[in-house]
Amino acid sequence: MPSRLPTRRLPLTRRRFVARLFAWHATRDRHLLVRDAATAWEVLVAEVMSHQTGIERVGPYWRRFVDTWPTPTALADAPTRDLLGAWSGLGYNRRALALRETARLIASEHGGSVPRRVSELERLPGIGPYTARAVAATAFGTPVAPLDVNVSRVVGRVAGIERGSRDLQPAADALVARGHARRWLNAVMDLAERVCTLRKPACDVCPVFSMCATRGTNGTGELAGGVTADATGDVPAAGRLAQAPFRHTTRWLRGRLVAVLTDVPAGTWLPLPDAVGTHDRHAVAEAAAALEREGFVELDGGRLRLRP
Repeated sequence: MPSRLPTRRLPLTRRRFVARLFAWHATRDRHLLVRDAATAWEVLVAEVMSHQTGIERVGPYWRRFVDTWPTPTALADAPTRDLLGAWSGLGYNRRALALRETARLIASEHGGSVPRRVSELERLPGIGPYTARAVAATAFGTPVAPLDVNVSRVVGRVAGIERGSRDLQPAADALVARGHARRWLNAVMDLAERVCTLRKPACDVCPVFSMCATRGTNGTGELAGGVTADATGDVPAAGRLAQAPFRHTTRWLRGRLVAVLTDVPAGTWLPLPDAVGTHDRHAVAEAAAALEREGFVELDGGRLRLRP
């Protein structure tokens, strides 16, 4: 590591952290389509889509989705076929149904407007602590920090807080720029992506190195940060084990069944296939039964169709 790095550690304060962070980010803001979100609903849709899908890939899907259903009330009555067709390619289709349930609840209980408070957002279907704080910070400027693996890593390293500590959330909230929560979140995300990376953080170019508690000592791993998904799948887990080829997974099989059903006219019954790819009839039947339990399809003997 270059010897020019400062050896004296400065006290970590919000004012100093934000000043250094924003000065660095002024010319390094990533151009992501979802950052064009202008309404709270557009922000919420972007966050749900980004749960388990790369944010760069989400952009075009998100733009088409909010152009088609620009408000929660517009999405509330969307046919399942149209909804899943618009979601096709993003994966984890349960997010689409949960988002429609969220839209219906917002329309019926919140007058069609996305609620502002974190506690109200957390009560919406499929919205966990991370997404609630991300929407509150991005859409409404609430000074809270959404703790995904990236924000957790940056704050944990700078503040010297171990992974899983209850101190991490209040420490992160204390560093959020008052009146600029959205800008702060984008800047921290970009810092984590470009500098404060998981395996080899570029401490020699880090704008907040002078106040960092770990100061480059964890270049081969992660001292703090890293949270696993909650029951809603709110934050994707990091460091998963090697997986089987995607076409061999139940997720791929379920996606293929849904894709076939969205390609036929609404209400069409299709026979349950004997095999799909490497999956035999038993696996196909189990996947169809799971889709029925989750509200995607209806089964009638050896036939299935999308729910309206």
